[in-house]
Order: sequence, then structure tokens, then C-alpha cells
Amino acid sequence: MLFKKKEFTNNSIEYIIVGLGNPGKQYEGTRHNAGFIAINYIAEELGVKINKIKFKSTVGEARISGKRCLLMKPSTYMNLSGQAVTEAMNFYKIPPQQVVILSDDISLDVGVIRIRRKGSDGGQKGLQNIIYLSGSDEFPRVKIGIGKKPHPDYELKDWVLSRFTDKDKKLIAERLPDIKGAVEHIVDGDIDKAMNLYN
Repeated sequence: MLFKKKEFTNNSIEYIIVGLGNPGKQYEGTRHNAGFIAINYIAEELGVKINKIKFKSTVGEARISGKRCLLMKPSTYMNLSGQAVTEAMNFYKIPPQQVVILSDDISLDVGVIRIRRKGSDGGQKGLQNIIYLSGSDEFPRVKIGIGKKPHPDYELKDWVLSRFTDKDKKLIAERLPDIKGAVEHIVDGDIDKAMNLYN
């Protein structure tokens, strides 16, 4: 009986929604944590908490577009995000096409979002690790613009770990409902609609 219950739980998650970022107070509000900011907003709007420890992450469960979804914030630090994501994928037997990644993107202006069906990592280390460890780049993703480096000589690491200005925070906050809407359409199987509405 216990085995059957566990088997049901394994098969019940249909989508994994991953917000990328770095854990810890020192990284809160930094540009690299745009994915965490987005998934925290989605969880809050859905009235769920991301507070259980599983798959090297903090996780929560939510129903989105009628489907049971795992909301995930990897605790591995950005560059090793693939460890957490592939562990959850393997456990629930979820294909890449049903894993939605929310991540920061330095090639986009602050507050601009881009929905993509699949593709390269674009230099984003978390995405890079997920693609490497899973062996696939067929993850739908919502890229959240955090702005380019202010100067070519500026260290990229310093830039992505810097905090958003008040103006930038407002620009990001204004797009959070759109990011939630995009995730809903992707989970509903209509990524084209998400791209048409929000890109």
C-alpha cells in the first residue's frame, strides 16, 4: 500500500517550474536572482509556499492551468543548478519540454522578457549547467532582462551580483504578472500564445 502511494506521488507532478538564483540573504535582490524573484511572486499569487527541502532545492507544489506543478528554487548556487533540476526530472520522469526555467538575461534591458521554446544557454551559467547535465536544450524558458554591464571593463560577476536600483526593481515588478501569465500559457501547452503576448 505504501509503495502504491509513493508511486502515485512520483507520477503526479506534470511540470517543473524552476526559478534560478543563489540562496542566502546576501544574494537577495541581486540581478542574478531574477528567477527567484519571479517564482516567489508566482507562489505568492497562487497562495503556496516554497519551503520544503527536496532535490537540493526548496520546493512547493501548485496547480497551474489545471496541472500539478513543482515550484523549485535550487539551493546549489547558480552554476550547479543542473544538479537540482535533473534530480527532480529523474524522480518524476519529466521530459525537458515540461520543465520551465525562469532566469536572468544580461542581453535584455531591465524588465524586458523573452519566452523561448528551447535554445542555447546564452552565457547564463545556470542554464548552461542544466543543459550539460540533462543532455538537452529543449527547455521552455522565460528570460528576464537585467540589463547590460554599465561599462565593457566592468566584471560580469560583479554586475550580476549587484542589487537592482529602485528604478530597476519597479521595472521588474511591473513584468511579474506577465511572467506568471507566460508560465500559465506554457503549462497549458500554448507557448506560441505566451510568445505572442509577452515577447
